[in-house]
Amino acid sequence: MKNVRAKKHLGQHFLNDEGIAKKIAGSLMNNNTNVLEVGPGMGVLTKYLLDKEGINLKVVEIDVESVAYLKKHYPQLNNHIISDDFLQMDLNKLSKEQFSIIGNFPYNISSQIFFKVLEYKDKIPEVVGMLQKEVAERLTAPPGTRAQGILSIFLQAYYNVEYLFTVPEHVFTPPPKVKSGVIRVTRNNVQKLDCDEKLFARIVKTGFNQRRKTLSNSLKSIPFNREKVMQMEVFGKRPEQLGVKEFVALTQFIQANMLH
Repeated sequence: MKNVRAKKHLGQHFLNDEGIAKKIAGSLMNNNTNVLEVGPGMGVLTKYLLDKEGINLKVVEIDVESVAYLKKHYPQLNNHIISDDFLQMDLNKLSKEQFSIIGNFPYNISSQIFFKVLEYKDKIPEVVGMLQKEVAERLTAPPGTRAQGILSIFLQAYYNVEYLFTVPEHVFTPPPKVKSGVIRVTRNNVQKLDCDEKLFARIVKTGFNQRRKTLSNSLKSIPFNREKVMQMEVFGKRPEQLGVKEFVALTQFIQANMLH
């Protein structure tokens, strides 16, 4: 069976550097666990994951051609190949236990994958993923830096995030136009934020949707007692100047001064 043809609409770029594949697979810290590989393609990561002891591996692949390739070349996966769209899956039905996620994520859905992870944050203790370098840097941006965005705040609220290494363009078929970055996120000890989590999400989204404005201007749509705005200097800042802790404190303040 010939190699799988990369499909542009699926954002497929097949990694062809075995050393990098082995390094990505080796970046999973939690070895004795269930692992789900998202978008295995032709199995460049899969082969190294299968070599790991103590791992119960499942793979999910939306591309029918890739599924056929995997079934032929990795018969040891048996019934562990799931032909489905990861973004549409009910992950509670996948496993009753926790599981880690790994993959060379398609650039066009990498952010959506992490939003999905957040929906199941108590189910997923660890993610190792390769994505567009710019997005990887954004997700791992330290608090108070301009690279931060909505997803970086949400992710860093519940996970520790690390930028591991950069991957050049030429090690893919076809080569993408940009570099890639590999990140690892591991669940922290925060079970619940010390504030109203729905209000927290609303404040973060509202702030970053008008990120050039100060928070006193961008949060005008949220009904709270604005006479007390000047009591906190945070309202004079832009959203990228805040980290998770500052957004939690801001949410607490607004929550205490909501107009009903």
